Amino acid sequence: MKQSNNQKNSSDINSLKAEAENEGLLFLASIDDAILVPELVDKLSFDWARTNNMLPVVIDQKKCVLMSDLSCVDEQEYLELLIGEDLIPVVAPTALIAEAVEHCYYRRDNTAKEFIRDIEETSASNVRVEKSDLLEDATNAPVTQLVNLILLGAVKQGASDIHFEPFESHLRVRYRIDGILYEQSLPPKHLEHALVSRLKVMAHMDIAEKRLPQDGMANVRVGDREIDIRVSTIPVAEGERVVLRLLDRDTALLPLSDLGMDKTALIGFDKLLELSNGIILVSGPTGSGKTTTLYAGLAKLDASRKNILTIEDPIEYRLSNIGQIQVKPKIGLTFASGLRHILRQDPDVILVGETRDKETAEIAIRASLTGHLVFTTLHTNDAPSAVVRLIDMGIEPCLIASTLKGVLAQRLVRKLCLECKQEVTVQESLIERNPEITNLLSPGQKVWKAVGCSACKEGYSGRVGVFELMLVDEQMQNMIRTGNITAGVLIDAAEHAGMVSLFADGISKAIQGLTSIEEVLGTLLK
Repeated sequence: MKQSNNQKNSSDINSLKAEAENEGLLFLASIDDAILVPELVDKLSFDWARTNNMLPVVIDQKKCVLMSDLSCVDEQEYLELLIGEDLIPVVAPTALIAEAVEHCYYRRDNTAKEFIRDIEETSASNVRVEKSDLLEDATNAPVTQLVNLILLGAVKQGASDIHFEPFESHLRVRYRIDGILYEQSLPPKHLEHALVSRLKVMAHMDIAEKRLPQDGMANVRVGDREIDIRVSTIPVAEGERVVLRLLDRDTALLPLSDLGMDKTALIGFDKLLELSNGIILVSGPTGSGKTTTLYAGLAKLDASRKNILTIEDPIEYRLSNIGQIQVKPKIGLTFASGLRHILRQDPDVILVGETRDKETAEIAIRASLTGHLVFTTLHTNDAPSAVVRLIDMGIEPCLIASTLKGVLAQRLVRKLCLECKQEVTVQESLIERNPEITNLLSPGQKVWKAVGCSACKEGYSGRVGVFELMLVDEQMQNMIRTGNITAGVLIDAAEHAGMVSLFADGISKAIQGLTSIEEVLGTLLK
């Protein structure tokens, strides 16, 4: 069937090409982004361009219109009237034009900053409920336009969160990009209540309830991309503070080899994935990339021959051939209750999004004892501390020793911008101020520092993982069984067995030029 569809598409393209040649028109088998001119579509709505599959472009300094249906004469005349010039028809396949339309509108420079500057001092209480495409021209109430522009700006900049923070004299908006909050243009204070109401309506929350915290989910489109938004509001003295977590359904999952693990840790983690039973923990603070690592691990498993089930809060990525359950505490679906039901579904591999309490930990351990491979996360500062945390939860040390196979601790550090990073030498004063790196760096050693340019944020662009993998061998099992252990004792044993610490891995990445010493220290010493 797939081959038949490909043959049909090829036939349609050949037919379209022949039609263009008969009319003496240029045919494009591919569309270069260089011909896309966002300024040309300022007066043209995204919805019209997408519906009619037509787009004004510039080819060889001549204004043209991409089209796949030469019979659309009225639509072409409308475009020419709108732009004020004659347009030369250029033929291209429908799918290519649709993709070009999205690229062109995505690259437009319409920003919340410009809109805020131009917005009139008027009451904006008209809030409409709709699932709109952020690329469409906003023709609704000013507050709807502003919300769309703020969301689109966040998506373009790769933000993970948006913060709306009310103060007595102003409303602050900040994007979290690569783990750091950056302040954006300040929306007019008089739009604050309307903005919050609009966000609540999008997330199906109670706009009349302003005294209690609320949580909700919204969904928007950016062309063909679906963005899920987790919305949280809390009442503060100056109004309501709103935080949006952006979850892109189409975000490409990175393979394990691209996360930043060194060769030894990667080989060790791969061996853990080959086990048929036991518990594998991934530890680190919120936002340290634990879910991304776990999903990369699940993606390496053969889902066609194994029954893989997850229970998460929230489901951040959609995985093919894997059953994923969303936690819903309001109706009694918690990690613990959901995990009990998962065990009746004949699973081979189970992912528990987070082990928050003794009940969930006990069920996960029982599952591993009965022949299941269980992945879960804990909030600890390093890998050995995860064992101490389980004991503190009330889990019997002998059960931990029998089931725990390995703990991967991780952080995310910002990557240096390739365009502007500069090589520097390590100063002795830096080592004196930070004894943690005494044995990892020496004065005069070459490293790199952040500078900052138009291509990055403060000298950084993107993030990479810093890892430490503790494998639980027989000696460590015997130590855990005693129950009388500390994180320090486990750290010494793990490093003696070959574990590379978070600090050592971070400094190694700084020496390689992936990040800076300051970023490693700032992240790991928090």
